[in-house]
Amino acid sequence: MAIKIYIDQGHNPASPNAGAEGNGYVEQDLTYEIGIRLADLLRSNGNFEVRVSRPTPETSLGTTNASSLRIRVDEANTFGADYFVSLHANASSNPNVSGSEVLVFDEPSAASELGRDILFWLNRITGLRNRGIVERPGLYVLRKTRMPAVLVEMGFISNSGDASLMNNSPELFAEGIYNGILQYTGLL
Repeated sequence: MAIKIYIDQGHNPASPNAGAEGNGYVEQDLTYEIGIRLADLLRSNGNFEVRVSRPTPETSLGTTNASSLRIRVDEANTFGADYFVSLHANASSNPNVSGSEVLVFDEPSAASELGRDILFWLNRITGLRNRGIVERPGLYVLRKTRMPAVLVEMGFISNSGDASLMNNSPELFAEGIYNGILQYTGLL
């Protein structure tokens, strides 16, 4: 039976729930593109059934920040996803801060193990620093999903190098996350 993965491309193309901006890039464009590439990799494998939160760049979910998050979680729960992977770009007031991290509801958990595998492969393929696992039990998408959920902060949009890499080489991030999922599910 196929492993069901729900890929949430964080944020919307405009309000509500528009993402961070930095170095001439907008978060939702980066998460959209990387999410589509990740979905294509998973679908081509044959062991996965995949849904994405934003099938087109124009897809906008909800009319408020809260309803946008609720729709994503409800879709994943209704789909019966085995894993929820939310893609984001981090931001900092310090433009030198760089790297990838994964937010989870709690640790240790299935989600934190999945997150560790994703971070290992993101670091290996993109070269960005592995900033580790962070517990964030207050985040709606981690709290309300009925399956292990990870929120992947792929890189910092506020860092010119990270932002450029996410924009110009989205396939590297998709491949890193894909390999992490494969390793976690015993398919690598």
